[in-house]
Amino acid sequence: MGILQELLKDIPVPKMAKVKVKFDDNRIENLGQALNEKLKQEKIQQKIKPGMEIAIAVGSRGLDRIVEITATTVQFLKELGAKPFIVPSMGSHGGATAEGQRAVLEHLGVTEESVKAEIRSSMEVVKIGELPNGLPVYVDTFASKADGIVVINRVKPHTAFRGPVESGIMKMISIGLGKQKGAEACHQLGFKYMAEHVPAMAKMIMEKLPVLFGVATIENSFDKVARIEVLAVEEIAEKEVELQNISKQLMPKLFFDQLDVLVVDEIGKNISGDGMDPNITGRYPTPYAFGGPDINKIVVLDVTPQSEGNANGVGTADFTTKRLLDKMDLEGTYANGLTSTVVAPTKIATTLPNDHEAIQAAIKTSNILDFKQVKMVRIKNTLQLSEIEVSEALLEQVAEHSNMDKCSDLYHLQFDENGNLF
Repeated sequence: MGILQELLKDIPVPKMAKVKVKFDDNRIENLGQALNEKLKQEKIQQKIKPGMEIAIAVGSRGLDRIVEITATTVQFLKELGAKPFIVPSMGSHGGATAEGQRAVLEHLGVTEESVKAEIRSSMEVVKIGELPNGLPVYVDTFASKADGIVVINRVKPHTAFRGPVESGIMKMISIGLGKQKGAEACHQLGFKYMAEHVPAMAKMIMEKLPVLFGVATIENSFDKVARIEVLAVEEIAEKEVELQNISKQLMPKLFFDQLDVLVVDEIGKNISGDGMDPNITGRYPTPYAFGGPDINKIVVLDVTPQSEGNANGVGTADFTTKRLLDKMDLEGTYANGLTSTVVAPTKIATTLPNDHEAIQAAIKTSNILDFKQVKMVRIKNTLQLSEIEVSEALLEQVAEHSNMDKCSDLYHLQFDENGNLF
């Protein structure tokens, strides 16, 4: 027996029970109709003139029903005689190449055929000005030459900073439309100042270029569109603040203020840009964001196939497994940190041979007197929280909470001969 096994051999893994978690599942069923009603407001229609070439900014995030939203917006503009085209607006995503960004849109289902509009993809940008601190402001060349610009994005809390606006329309204008150079510029001075730089850059772009309106969605806890708004350019700065507050209220969450251990079965770029959403775990990659539960130790067991080895976020955990490490693409993971300038999540957490020992290590180091009373939660990932597993020590809290229902008897977690969970 090795020294690690000797240290962990007497650490008990608690019995667990399945718990159903209830979240608000209100969603817009007829999204096309709802969006059309918002688009056909007089203040929006009067901005569109026949013959206008209009760039529609579409990003890389997996927005719910992005194809339908984009196609509906294209059709609306065409009906008013405009000539809309799509501009990939995703900072440095897609390998920071024109072909890569087109491929990202295609992966999301946004093609020239599906939305009935040309896609003009380029990494070329024009510099339209500088902030007072000297930070340059860039915009995609195609968009800069258009007669009008429309931006589509989801509004939600950011994972690395807090401010009146975080992820949404203004971030899409300032970073998405700025391509690789714009993303690099906005990240240059770090997330400490992002809450100031995102709106400042967006406001400069809105003043200097013909931004017409933004299509903003808010998604519920199940990543379905719960609300859609069309904001005229003069409304964006004020109304996005309100939408972000609503978005925060609709986010899924763990209904525990404090946990000793959180076990996360999988992380991945397809789950969150951070591998696991810090808004769920309470563990943030920078000191400039906050909120969520207080968790003593976090274990991540694996990385999703869709992440293709990009294990960004593993460094935000305390423990991981050799299985995850074997799948990790160091170059792809490190590139994430070099672009964002946030390298803590790309570090490698303390690595144990298997799931069993990684969980034991987290329990051993969770700073409690009685390991049998460990407050532990296991989740598949930070997107799927409607069914979780909780340890016996948490069942009283579950019984007292209106959003949680115990739905199984207590049982032991099952590990195979290699020490990994079934």
